[in-house]
Amino acid sequence: MLLLPFENVVPRIHPSVFLAKGVVISGDVEIGEDSNIWYNTVIRGDIAPTLIGRRVSVQDNCTLHQSPNNPLILEDEVTVGHNAVLHSCIVRRGALIGMGAIVLDRAEIGEEAIVAAGTLVPPGMKIPPRTLVMGSPAAVKRELREEDFQELLRIRQSYVDKGKLYRRLEETPLERSQGSAT
Repeated sequence: MLLLPFENVVPRIHPSVFLAKGVVISGDVEIGEDSNIWYNTVIRGDIAPTLIGRRVSVQDNCTLHQSPNNPLILEDEVTVGHNAVLHSCIVRRGALIGMGAIVLDRAEIGEEAIVAAGTLVPPGMKIPPRTLVMGSPAAVKRELREEDFQELLRIRQSYVDKGKLYRRLEETPLERSQGSAT
């Protein structure tokens, strides 16, 4: 991982956070307790603040950035899927951003909403709480069901647990000869 200051502002990261190898975080970024940031994710706080709450999972290859005077905010218990791009938006508590989704400036994702994989949420769009949105541009498809909430809870907890496990695994990685097939 690479942590960099920007204009004398350094990232503020809770000690319990898992930062995978290859992560780059710079500038005005705050990450809360039990969050996990996965391989090759880039979080640049060099234009406006990025605030990431507790128990947030930002999965592999994500890009998080901002525009002037427009912070990026991920509230507690948010899940961001692989390869997502988040730019100067607000993602409310418990929401899930699917793999490869793009959420642009001033968009707001409501509490416990699901943004489907590959969805484009255009600038300024407001996604209602507890809905499923998909498409390009995003459109509400339905209200979430009880089984959706159970799946959100399962995903959140599994990434908190995986973050703790991978943190231990990275402390004692396999040597190349140990991981080779024979």
